[in-house]
Amino acid sequence: MAEIIEQVSAVGLVPVIANVKSVEDAASLSKALFDGGIPVAEVTFRMSKAEEIIAAMVKSKPDLLVGAGTVTTREQADLAISAGAKFLVSPALNETVIRHSQERGVPIIPGIATPSELDKAIGLGLDLVKFFPAEPNGGLVAIKAFCGPYKGVKFLPTGGISLENLAKYLAFDRIAACGGTFMLGNNLETGNWTGVTELCQQAVSVMLGLELVHVGVNSANADDAMASASQFADVFHFSKPKVGNSSIFVGTVMEYMKSPYLGKNGHIAFKTNSLDRAVNYLSFMGVRFNKDSEKRDSSGKLKAIYLQEEIAGFAIHLV
Repeated sequence: MAEIIEQVSAVGLVPVIANVKSVEDAASLSKALFDGGIPVAEVTFRMSKAEEIIAAMVKSKPDLLVGAGTVTTREQADLAISAGAKFLVSPALNETVIRHSQERGVPIIPGIATPSELDKAIGLGLDLVKFFPAEPNGGLVAIKAFCGPYKGVKFLPTGGISLENLAKYLAFDRIAACGGTFMLGNNLETGNWTGVTELCQQAVSVMLGLELVHVGVNSANADDAMASASQFADVFHFSKPKVGNSSIFVGTVMEYMKSPYLGKNGHIAFKTNSLDRAVNYLSFMGVRFNKDSEKRDSSGKLKAIYLQEEIAGFAIHLV
């Protein structure tokens, strides 16, 4: 069960499916989510044929991690599991449904809104809960307050999450993922699958926050590096180059290597809000990484990694 929760957290986004017009749309929806870079979906039992839609999505995209949402009864849990749902989400803390799901061996993420409910969820052996509705109940401020006395639990906030506040939520390390319909808009009603893909891509872009931070240029030796760095600084009126052990920086944007390093010409560094999620997303999209280039801190957390392939003679470096 922990593996499924880890997969959801690695993606960081959970589109909530509440208004699919017909079961026949399931395959198109699955493809649109995949093309948008989000291989997770929560199909809610607000829809009368939720279990059929779950089954159709699982059949069309076996690698899509499909869960069931708005699960409020044992019967719905059984229908969802039989249809192929890999996880369950409920709007409230229903002990009967939680224990039944645990007995069936399927992870469940129940909704909580108060410290008492959170305490009870932890007592039931859960370490991930849905905070719902998130914004009306205090949003990230409330979640951080909960995290004071309760150290081991993580949250999946849903309700009022949008592209505008998504990055703020995901910047907090106790947020496993964010859920909502904002990754879909009204595109399900119109069958606009391109629109679904585009909104998903926007959500991924906001989540990762990829930003160019510097360009590294390979030099033959330290003297060449200093000559290039000094010339660049003079032309663009930067401050004096800063000499390091292996390279020379001009401001924060240009790095001149004292000897050739990765990349035929050098490297390009991108910063991301979440390195683990960036690696997960890019890997899902077919990008390969140079595992030998990994750099981790003392706790084992990934801090930097290079892509396997060069682009235009430059190695690509994520930090």
